Amino acid sequence: MGIGTDNVVTIRCDNRFVYIIINTNHIHNVEHRGKMIAGDLEKALNAVKDEGKCPMAVVATAGTTVLGAFDNFTDIAAVCEKYNVWMHIDAALGGSALMSEKHKHLMNGSELSDSFTWNPHKALVVPQQCSAFLSKHKGLLAQCNSMHASYLFQQDKKSYDVSYDTGDKSIQCARLNDSFKLWFMWKAKGMVGFESQINKAIKNATYLAEQIKKREGFELLLEPEYTNCCFWYYPVSLRGPATPDPRKLTKVAPIIKDQMVRAGTMMMTYMPLADKPNFFRMVTISPLATEKDMDFVLDEIDRLGCELIV
Repeated sequence: MGIGTDNVVTIRCDNRFVYIIINTNHIHNVEHRGKMIAGDLEKALNAVKDEGKCPMAVVATAGTTVLGAFDNFTDIAAVCEKYNVWMHIDAALGGSALMSEKHKHLMNGSELSDSFTWNPHKALVVPQQCSAFLSKHKGLLAQCNSMHASYLFQQDKKSYDVSYDTGDKSIQCARLNDSFKLWFMWKAKGMVGFESQINKAIKNATYLAEQIKKREGFELLLEPEYTNCCFWYYPVSLRGPATPDPRKLTKVAPIIKDQMVRAGTMMMTYMPLADKPNFFRMVTISPLATEKDMDFVLDEIDRLGCELIV
């Protein structure tokens, strides 16, 4: 967008949790939930103002890519209102929680934002690409993007409401009718279907976490808040009373990932986080996945990695 990374200020996230230990003697007492600290946001806003700069917007997150964390939107909104700064929420993954009566509390405070993005092609598994930009400020998109091209968008059309001409409200102008895919699936599944889908996805993540805590050689990074379940796997060679060398542990997930791809059994991502070695990240959004599939994931990782020596 031409803003440049030098004009982006990162805000510290919390580190207030305790690792879950399963069948190992490794003791951890540092947790990282990945939620923005509103107090640090306020300090950052004051700092950039003191430098003579003008804060343009604050971007909160609903369902972070790795941990699936949800920021405290109410606290962030209070800071944004105090400093008259636009509040945007990246709800690409987590916005679909609004479909569930049981889990929509994760989005509490999102109604206070000025805008948010939502990708139904993620948690709702609508065919890609399907993304939405929502704002409570009516007419803003047209005000920002409209070129009033009379050869394309005639305001005197009588056959339909010209306010539905989206081409003059976006940078792209011509684009695919992505919203039709969401509409079509919504008509087919209804709110009940979408709600059931989200509930099942989160239930599968919770089930997977519970199984990890029961199995030798597996360690949960943290209790899943949404659909993301993050965990380590320890081969037999790294199990024991001593904490394994992080330089060895970080090699485990990439090797097992390569083996599962070669075997054609699974595809699962892994990543490090801050100073933490590589861990697996399972995102349980497939509406076809069952608890039996969650068991298979752990069985297969154990089968491929139990004799691994790094």
